[in-house]
Amino acid sequence: MQHITGIPRNQMVFTSLEDSISEDNSVRFVDAFVENIDLKVLGFVLQTLKTEGRPSFNTQIFLKIYLYGYLNGLRSSRKLERECIRNIELQWLLFGLVPNYHSISDFRKNNPAGLKKLFKVFVSFLKDADLIAGETIAIDGTKSRAHNSKKANLIKRKLINTWLTLRRKRNNTWMNWLRMMKKKTA
Repeated sequence: MQHITGIPRNQMVFTSLEDSISEDNSVRFVDAFVENIDLKVLGFVLQTLKTEGRPSFNTQIFLKIYLYGYLNGLRSSRKLERECIRNIELQWLLFGLVPNYHSISDFRKNNPAGLKKLFKVFVSFLKDADLIAGETIAIDGTKSRAHNSKKANLIKRKLINTWLTLRRKRNNTWMNWLRMMKKKTA
């Protein structure tokens, strides 16, 4: 019995990036969104054309990278650069351009206010278009200061007692609410 064989690696294949991306793929939405927003209103520093040296990337390229990363849980500039090389969706989105991680990082560093406004607009648009529900709120990144004084140090017994007290309070609140609801229905 024969096995299924693939295409030889050295065989030339003619395809287009357009054929590789389906009509309902989220990168098409990201592309249309970035192409239709006014970057100056959001406060982005637009890349100017230079007379000397290598030309810079268009600001929209970096926005597409960050929105794609936002939708796919990629935050690191190095991971975003790696995805630009190997991910066919990003190749389609960026027209085959591959900015290096330092350029991606510098864009984030130079445009914090613009990115903050962009993500607010993006999330509100997704919510208005019913593409996300917006019912779950998550906070990413916790900053804590380490200190281990006698006051701040929690021992196991103290921690368990605190947790049990909290549980009792919540249970009492819940039971009171149930009694109140039972009285209203009766």
